[in-house]
Amino acid sequence: MEEKNIKDHILPASILIAAVVIAGAWVYTARLKEAPTLRLQSASEIGVPTSEDVGKKVLPSQGVVLPIRWGDLGVKMVSVGLIDKERFGTLYAERGGLSAEERKFLEQADNGQIKITPHNSGIWLNIFWALGLGTKNDILDAGPMVRYGGAGSPAEALAKAGNFASTGGWTLSKGDAMEHYSRHPLIALTPEEQELVERVSKNIYRPCCNNPTYFPDCNHGMAMLGLLELMASQGVNEEEMYKAALQVNAYWFPDTYLTIAQYLSSQGVSWEEVNPKEILGANYSSGSGYRKILDQVTVPERRGGGSCGV
Repeated sequence: MEEKNIKDHILPASILIAAVVIAGAWVYTARLKEAPTLRLQSASEIGVPTSEDVGKKVLPSQGVVLPIRWGDLGVKMVSVGLIDKERFGTLYAERGGLSAEERKFLEQADNGQIKITPHNSGIWLNIFWALGLGTKNDILDAGPMVRYGGAGSPAEALAKAGNFASTGGWTLSKGDAMEHYSRHPLIALTPEEQELVERVSKNIYRPCCNNPTYFPDCNHGMAMLGLLELMASQGVNEEEMYKAALQVNAYWFPDTYLTIAQYLSSQGVSWEEVNPKEILGANYSSGSGYRKILDQVTVPERRGGGSCGV
């Protein structure tokens, strides 16, 4: 995506000054700009209900193994204070507690591949959020987070980068979130891997706003950035990166992707046939793109997800 197109999708209203604090978590609302016009059938031609089979394909209850190894990243994140294990544990104690399997990702150094499920997707959202926020990367140092905050000097730009929901909303670290912003060398990327992350991040949107992962101004964007960095560092190719990102986005926004799958089914396209890169683009996965599709279908039973707070 060209830089101009990214800038076209910027949502100034999504910065933290538009946020409110609810139960210790930052949430924000934004007026969404229009995405490119989609060629949609009329509502009378659509209305095929989402079948149970479609739901199972979009949100497999058994989970999906991601093509990455977690290793000791959780231990490192805790050791530098990017995640305060006590605060993290307290948050989830209020939500039923962390299982032994979930705790080991922050406490052990020999973790293998990650299996994301409908049950643990929220936990991984927060862990990947911290990873994206704290990992040293040019996207955070020189990208839209510092360029489009209305700042002047580099110091002012960095300060204003703390006004987004993805930065000001991270409350599970030791110290202020901006003390960790793009600070820790948790993931080392070659120039080729960095270029891959930048290219892919410019084409992955989230339906809570109109911005791509390249502008990670909310928790979902920052979490996806961390996931992309980790995949690139471990040799995952571009096609597999999009495939994994779509599955993760589906778990984070179940209502959205069930609706998209319903729309595609009405057009004779099964979920197994979709191109993940296309579905993750602005026409489907941005806030405005999704709203165009939402107007054409009967909304499936709500399954939650999509909160922009911890």
